[in-house]
Amino acid sequence: MTFEKIVVCGVGLIGGSFALAQKSALATRRVVGLGRSRAPLEQALQLGVIDQIANSWPDALDGADLVLLGMPVGQMPEVMAALAPHLGSNTLVTDGGSTKVDVVAAARSAFGDKIGQFVPGHPIAGAEQSGVGAATTDLYRGKRVVLTPLPENTEGAIARVRKAWESCGANVSELAPEEHDRVFAAVSHLPHLLAFALVHDLSSRDNADQLFGFAASGFRDFTRIASSHPEMWRDICVANRHALMQELDAYMVELMRIRVLLAGGDAAGLEALFFAARARRDAWLDSLPATGE
Repeated sequence: MTFEKIVVCGVGLIGGSFALAQKSALATRRVVGLGRSRAPLEQALQLGVIDQIANSWPDALDGADLVLLGMPVGQMPEVMAALAPHLGSNTLVTDGGSTKVDVVAAARSAFGDKIGQFVPGHPIAGAEQSGVGAATTDLYRGKRVVLTPLPENTEGAIARVRKAWESCGANVSELAPEEHDRVFAAVSHLPHLLAFALVHDLSSRDNADQLFGFAASGFRDFTRIASSHPEMWRDICVANRHALMQELDAYMVELMRIRVLLAGGDAAGLEALFFAARARRDAWLDSLPATGE
């Protein structure tokens, strides 16, 4: 048993799946839920995702070993400010936010000299559907979780948070917060932005019904992530906008390169580009563990 009591604030897909995984692994005796609205908490209690609903931070944090903040990153500053005055010296806090520089800044502002108790994290797992009803015990199994430890974190604190994620079946890596945000601007935030943009573009056209009527598997695969949580992705894009704009600019240059090849009818140039892209993607797929996506 790793933790006597875990608090999950935000029992949606991320927080709910963390709670289920901890309970399944027998890594905690009790999971307490907290959130901004009652209905998801009641649903989480009914589904067995949590064992108890807390009505306040003092109630939730009493005897807590670990807190997971599972809300969108835009809500983190307010939640941290409410949590911090009641944070005991034996309680660690981590998060599931997809951006880290902004979350760390919010934590420093809220926690002050307790900042060493906050170990930032980001599980690289998700689904198109959101909410506690979409939570699963194995969401993190075989997936990567990135911790972005702070200079104030002790090795023991980092190890305990690492163990919590490993109990979910995750493979844990570490990056600096700034490096994390640059990497995920390229490989996560930009693809989501492009998927949302394509669907929005086609849906705004006069013949949108015709276009969607003929759309098939290629369109479905490319735009799958446009079914993701709008509020969450709004917050991610705004929080990481500087790195994301750099990636968007680089992508626009690549699109212009392809436009020049198309305009010139350069079949050989297009084929060479497509071949290089396919080879790199296939090599990446071959490198993934058997349980990865």
